Amino acid sequence: MKKYLLILLLGLSLKALAQAPATKIVPKLEQTSVVKDPDGLTLPYAVWKKMLETGEYSVKPVEKGSKEFVIYQLTEIEKSIRAERLKALIPAMGKPMASSSFKEGDKFVGERITDMNGNKFDLKKISDKIYVINFWFIDCAPCRDEIPELNELVKQYKDNKDVVFLAIALDDRYTIKQFLKTLPFSYNIVDDGRYYANKYGVKSYPTHVIIGKDGLIKFSTVGLAPHTMHWIEKTIKEQL
Repeated sequence: MKKYLLILLLGLSLKALAQAPATKIVPKLEQTSVVKDPDGLTLPYAVWKKMLETGEYSVKPVEKGSKEFVIYQLTEIEKSIRAERLKALIPAMGKPMASSSFKEGDKFVGERITDMNGNKFDLKKISDKIYVINFWFIDCAPCRDEIPELNELVKQYKDNKDVVFLAIALDDRYTIKQFLKTLPFSYNIVDDGRYYANKYGVKSYPTHVIIGKDGLIKFSTVGLAPHTMHWIEKTIKEQL
C-alpha cells in the first residue's frame, strides 16, 4: 500500500490521489477504462473522472480479474482511515513537483508590491524576511481547495513578523472582495496580479515559491499535492 501511494504521488493531485481506497489498492485507471455506476450503467470518462475528483468516490473491479470497474461512494470511516494512512506517509515523501518558473538557489528578482489593503512590500531588497508567495485565481479549483490549509499556516506564524505571506491573484479587486465573503483568505492579497504571473512565466496554478532572507529561492511547487503544505511549512522552518 505504501509503495503504491508513493508512486501515485508523482503524478496525481490531492483529490485524484484521494481516490485510493483506505483498505485496498485501487487498479490503475486509464481514460479508456470502463467504469460503471452501481446500476451497471457505463459512465463517460468525463463523468467518472469528475466524481473521483470530489474525493467522495472510489472504484473496484466488477468482479475478481475483471477489467471493468464499478464506482462507489466512500463511507466516512473509509475516508478517515485513508486520510490517516496518507498523513503517516507524508514525511517520507520527496518534494512535490517544482515550478519551472522558479529555480531553487537562484536570486529572486522582485519588485515593490502593494496589496489590496494598501500594505507595501519591497521584494527588490529581501534581507530580513521570508516571503511565502502563492499565485492563484478564483476559478482555479485546487487554488480554492488549499485556502483553508494556507489560512492555518498563516495562523501558525501570525506572531512572527519574519514570515510574510503574499497571494498574487489574477482577479480584479471587486471580484476578490466578493469571493472573500464566502471563503476568507488570510494571505496579503495582491489583486490584478497577471503582470507578475507573466513576468515570472507562471502558467499553472496554484504555484508556490518561498524566498529566504538571503533573497534566494528556497522552494517552489506547482499544483496541489498531498504533501504541498508539509513542504511549505518545512521550508519556512528551515529558513527561520
